[in-house]
Amino acid sequence: MNPYTLIEKYFPDSNARTIILEHSRLVAHKALRIAQCLAAEIDLEFVEQAALLHDIGVCRISAPDIGCHGADNYLCHGIHGRAILEAEGFPRHALVCERHIGVGLTADEILTRNLPLPARAMGPTCIEEEIISYADLFYSKTPGKLTTEKSVEQVRSGLARFGAEKLVIFDQWLERFGNPCLPCG
Repeated sequence: MNPYTLIEKYFPDSNARTIILEHSRLVAHKALRIAQCLAAEIDLEFVEQAALLHDIGVCRISAPDIGCHGADNYLCHGIHGRAILEAEGFPRHALVCERHIGVGLTADEILTRNLPLPARAMGPTCIEEEIISYADLFYSKTPGKLTTEKSVEQVRSGLARFGAEKLVIFDQWLERFGNPCLPCG
């Protein structure tokens, strides 16, 4: 499997492709660094591939500032990514797309907040998914800020808007995976 071929296929607009590739490479690099620092059995090849593809569904959402002109809300990029990668024959990678939004979404949260998503659990369920979701929190796809790594405090501040339970998950990941802004040791 070549993630770059899939990204090229789904991002014909060179600006959007450049942004997604840069963001995804940064997330993949960070995720691999975190995974390598852990004393655990982690599928590093999967982590790299899935991290590179985690945002493939952005091609189907409306984000004109990054060159994407789909019809759906940004929040839907996870379910679109799942559909794309399932159709391409990569069901395990597809689940990363759906489950990487923030620190994950619950079915109750989707219903209560009336989010434009199917009412099902969409949170990481294995260590590889958690690592990719965690690494993703530290980077934006905002042009001009792509390579600027967010601090732990900035990530916490962004998650706080969605409730204290999101901070609890993030803090658990921070304790488990360490501060990814620092070298492992």
